This record gives sequence, C-alpha cells and structure tokens, in this order.
Amino acid sequence: MPEAATRSGDVRPIYLDHQSTTPVDPRVAALVVDVMTTRFGNAASVDHLYGEEASALVEDAAAGVAGLVGALPDQVRFTSGATGAIRLALEIARSKLDGPIQIVTSRAEHKAVLDAIKRLVSIDAARVSWLPIDGYGRVELGGIEAALATGADLLCMMAANNEVGTLYPIEAAAELARDAGAEILVDATQAAGLVTIEADSWGIDYLVLSAHKLYGPKGIGAMVGPSARSNAAEESSGHAGTTNVPGAAGFGLACVIAREERAEFEPHLRSVRDRLETALLAELPDLVVNGDRARRLPHNLHVSVPGAPNHAVVARLRREVAISTGAACTSGAQEPSHVLRAMGLSDELQETALRISPGRGTSLQDADRAAEAIIRAARAVRSEVREYA
Repeated sequence: MPEAATRSGDVRPIYLDHQSTTPVDPRVAALVVDVMTTRFGNAASVDHLYGEEASALVEDAAAGVAGLVGALPDQVRFTSGATGAIRLALEIARSKLDGPIQIVTSRAEHKAVLDAIKRLVSIDAARVSWLPIDGYGRVELGGIEAALATGADLLCMMAANNEVGTLYPIEAAAELARDAGAEILVDATQAAGLVTIEADSWGIDYLVLSAHKLYGPKGIGAMVGPSARSNAAEESSGHAGTTNVPGAAGFGLACVIAREERAEFEPHLRSVRDRLETALLAELPDLVVNGDRARRLPHNLHVSVPGAPNHAVVARLRREVAISTGAACTSGAQEPSHVLRAMGLSDELQETALRISPGRGTSLQDADRAAEAIIRAARAVRSEVREYA
C-alpha cells in the first residue's frame, strides 16, 4: 500500500500519522465502490432483491467485525463512528438504572469518552470516580478494584491509549468489573486489529470500534456487546436513519483483512517503529520516549524533544513528514494534551511532544528518511529557540 503517492508530479510527505487515520485499503475501496454503484439497495427495503442484497451485506459485515474482536455477529450494531458508539453505550448503560450512573474511569481516556461523561455529569445523570494513572500512562489493577468497590455501575477503560500507545489490562479489568457487579465499556478504537481482543469470552459489555483506524472508510463505527441490538439500544439510539451499507461492508472487509494479515503486518509495524526510535535516540540523545515502552501499540512512538516546541517542529516537517503533536481530536489546540497532563509530565515534555505512527505501507527506507528529516527539524528549531532566547 504505497503512501508516498504523487500529485502533479510532486512526492507527497511520508505519512506517519496512522493513529489519526489510515488510508483505505484498495481492496476495501473496491468493495465500497461496488456496493455504492451496483449493490446500492436500502437494507431496510427487503421487499425486493436490492434490499435483500443490502441487508445481507450488512449482516456479512457484522460477522467480519465480530470475528476480529471475538464477538458474535448479532452483538454488532453499526454507528456513524466511535463517538456515536460511545454515546450509545453510555445511554444504554444509564437506561438500566433508576438514578445517576456511577462511572469509574481515568483522565487519560479519549476526549470523546470524557466529553460524553462530562455531558451526563452536567445534567446530574452521572457521577465519576477517577482512576490514578502513572507517568507511563498505566492504570493499576489495584486502583481499579478499589474504585469499583465504592459501588460503581460502569468501568470505562480504553484498550490502548490513543496518544502514548500504552496498552491496558482489559481482560483482567473486565473480570474485576464483573466481580463487582459493574459493566465495562472498552474503547478499542486504537487497538482493534493490533492486539488480541475476545469481547464475548472476556465479558465486555460495550466495545467501541471505528473503521478508519484500521484501513476502512470514515463515517462508520460499531458498538459491540450483548445489548447492541436490544430494545434498550433501539430506544437509546432513536431513529438511526438509513444504514450506511457501503461503509458497513467496507468496515467488515477491513476487519477480515486485519484478522487474516495481522501476523504479517504487526511485526513489520514494530520493526519500522523501532527503527525510527533507534535513529532518533542516537542523534537526539536527550529525547524522551513517553508511555510504557514494554507494553504499547506496535505502531506508536510518542516522544518529547526538550528545547524544540512541537508546533515548530511539525511546521518545518510539513512538506516532508506528516506527524502530529497529539491526538486528532485535540491537534491544533493551544492547550497541552489532557493525557500528558494526567500522566504528570513536565510542561517542557508536554510542549515538545510528538506522536509518530507508521503504517502497513511504511517501509524501512521511509523510516530512515523520516528520521533524518525529524532530526534536522528538531535541531533547527532548537537553534532558533537558543538564538532568540
């Protein structure tokens, strides 16, 4: 999957922002176009062949999604994206209670989760117990168990951090939640297709996914769990509108590809990431690698370059390498990352942080060229900062 495509003869920057979004796999794109142009029926119009065909496509897609995360096809409900799935899951969980829902979570969750919880708190529909996280972005099981013991209804915990890549002990956390009589909502948007998830056997009540993080189309996500197609889900979602059949079909195929080809691309991602990390550490010896280096996503490299403000580095790299200063939901914002704040990193490390995420189509040669460009940019910015200090 080439990612240095040309436009009007110009070589495109090396794309290293796959945690923000991924290119659509050509096989997925071909299916989406086919569904849009030849199998374009409305999945709700089952009175004729076109509608039946569309409905079958959606069910096949559900099977593809379910297969990736160890769930059953009838536990998959398609949404407009991960944010919609998060909101739906919270509404279903809340609908099972008479009063405000008691939520346990951490301040390192994705902004979509925190914003949805904040809205519930603002209308006195939820109360929150905050889990402590350490300087590596980790949440300890002991802290989860203690928080659940206070009478929690729902544990919200991501499978992998969207900024520093730290992996979380989801299977063990789900068991703790079950023992405490609580449900668990897992945001697996970043982790799906890259780490093992067995939603059904682990007892995950609500699993959130998004297609565009795993080489599927934008505008389609899913909530996976036993309540996905329940009456509570129907009531909480209201009239969901026409099913996005092309998006669902593409999502399903992207999940099938991720499951079948993970053994091939995961080691590649890790080797490219490690190549970048080694090169940067060798030439920028005071560079700091953030997150848990022992347990992180295979394509995540989150670093801080003291003395080189991240916005200036990214600006210098604009035509050479595409990286980010943080999550796409906060990229471009003037305030530091809420994740890095929660981890307790110094202002210096927050303000010089860069998120670098290679993809399946990133070659080792791309990694070498990108590392050289990042090193040049960081050194140039540091020189400018010293000159004007």
